[in-house]
Amino acid sequence: QVQLVESGGGLVQPGGSLRLSCAASGSIERINSMGWYRQAPGQQRDLVATITPRRSTTYAESVKGRFTISRDKNTVFLQMNSLKSEDTAVYYCNLNTFAISGSRAEYWGQGTQVTVSS
Repeated sequence: QVQLVESGGGLVQPGGSLRLSCAASGSIERINSMGWYRQAPGQQRDLVATITPRRSTTYAESVKGRFTISRDKNTVFLQMNSLKSEDTAVYYCNLNTFAISGSRAEYWGQGTQVTVSS
């Protein structure tokens, strides 16, 4: 059993900053990647950023230069600066794992609301 616990969402004014955290625990054999996705009302869930164990990162074009993903052991962080109203969404933590046996699994956090508004 794997659990992802997110924290750090909230209400912030445009131009402000927030830092999201996601701690993974449980039976994790090997991590393939950790990351963040977001879903605005009526929209699909989209990639925000991912990070691999070797700290290779990918970002959505819309957040490049403003968001930074990082990782410390089984915790992944998303530092969000210069926030815009269009960043308003529920942010979901994502974990991809694999086992020596070859099996793969994907896990999602419960989601944390980020609202950017004056």
